[in-house]
Amino acid sequence: MSSIDRSREVGVTRSYEIRTYGCQMNVHDSERLAGLLEDAGYVRAPEGADGDADVVVFNTCAVRENADNRLYGNLGRLAPKKTQRPGMQIAVGGCLAQKDRDTIVKKAPWVDVVFGTHNIGKLPVLLERARVQEEAQVEIAESLEAFPSTLPTRRESAYAAWVSISVGCNNTCTFCIVPALRGKEKDRRPGDILAEVETLVGEGVSEITLLGQNVNAYGSDIGDREAFGKLLRACGTIDGLERVRFTSPHPRDFTDDVIAAMAETPNVMPQLHMPLQSGSDTVLKAMRRSYRQERYLGIIEKVRAAIPHAAITTDIIVGFPGETEEDFEQTLHVVREARFAQAFTFQYSKRPGTPAAEMDDQIPKEVVQARYERLVALQEEISWEENKKQVGRTLELMVAEGEGRKDGATHRLSGRAPDNRLVHFTKPDQDVRPGDVVTVEVTYAAPHHLLAEGPVLGVRRTRAGDAWEKRTTEAAAKPAGVMLGLPKIGVPEPLPVAATSGCGCD
Repeated sequence: MSSIDRSREVGVTRSYEIRTYGCQMNVHDSERLAGLLEDAGYVRAPEGADGDADVVVFNTCAVRENADNRLYGNLGRLAPKKTQRPGMQIAVGGCLAQKDRDTIVKKAPWVDVVFGTHNIGKLPVLLERARVQEEAQVEIAESLEAFPSTLPTRRESAYAAWVSISVGCNNTCTFCIVPALRGKEKDRRPGDILAEVETLVGEGVSEITLLGQNVNAYGSDIGDREAFGKLLRACGTIDGLERVRFTSPHPRDFTDDVIAAMAETPNVMPQLHMPLQSGSDTVLKAMRRSYRQERYLGIIEKVRAAIPHAAITTDIIVGFPGETEEDFEQTLHVVREARFAQAFTFQYSKRPGTPAAEMDDQIPKEVVQARYERLVALQEEISWEENKKQVGRTLELMVAEGEGRKDGATHRLSGRAPDNRLVHFTKPDQDVRPGDVVTVEVTYAAPHHLLAEGPVLGVRRTRAGDAWEKRTTEAAAKPAGVMLGLPKIGVPEPLPVAATSGCGCD
């Protein structure tokens, strides 16, 4: 008898909680894990369950120095809860599980399942096997068993979705362990990607984000160097798809045909996240980044010429081993020249297993901190100046859910402009749902958001708003005991703020 049948027989529904760390790939993988568990009869625990679920899954990241300490600390806090809750199970997956497969159960013997980045589809089976055999199950695949998009999914948003176009990475950046854990790049067939996008649009999704560890290298695995630009153009032919974004590209693979596709495809948004990492040619060489400052700024110049209103964001690492004051000044120079709308800024930390972790000339913490503060101050100033240029513009916003923490108190709603800037706007008299589109005039700019304090100029109800309303109504109508929970994020995790805890490894 299956676990689903047993649950129905005794009238008990087992709940699950997923804790996600790291990059967008992990966020998307967690949507797959949620879909798998719900397909197996589990229900999502309420928000704030904090370990009070029957199954707690950690989807881990391995690219920060203290990733393992964070995991084991959280596992330690769950140990007494598991003792007090018969039948509770704990699973650990993701990059850290792929890396530390042999040590997790030794350090935390109360963990029931350890699985890797290549076999997330096995989670329900491994949980059941651990329950029946009453011993931990550790199963790590060395290569991808099935492309994640073939698995069931519980999307966080009814109107915006991630779509994976590739997994893995062929780069060898000295600060990044991801290629060792995610494997070499493997591309999906274009027809499969477009079929998934069309299915999502049919379900009410109006915004998709194409996702890859090195998204614009798409095509290298299938022998077509212009495949990514062709994919963007193909997305432009899908009726009902209003917004297309992608993350994260690599400067090495950013070609003129991609810029042309962005400029000429109306539903590809005027937004580009282009990781810099360092402005110093010396440091870029030590990082094994296959471009230099001149090449990077040349890409920015071409994008701005083709798409004048594009908002460009980036990732920057401060304090890479051997970085001199002159090297850091070169980074500041690029920031001044590129005038990024926002930036993910990171203090370098050792990633165990990477060449950079063994390099000489590790920079003292106090020097890294001082440089980091200078960089953040400069980028804050530029972000504010660039946002001030938006005042007076009329923008179409896709209404978001959960992005304005003060919306309730200020009687505002929040939405994303085409260039992905966050805009808080006055709540109109008529009903507006997440996924709908409003037209507003920007009246005020702050470094990380815009305000539209006047009346809303127009409201367009959309199929995406219908999809959100349908999901919300169905969730509210679920009988007691089936704890589905409402999606807490309207669109996929917004791109950069000044400093984040993302992996910064693109």
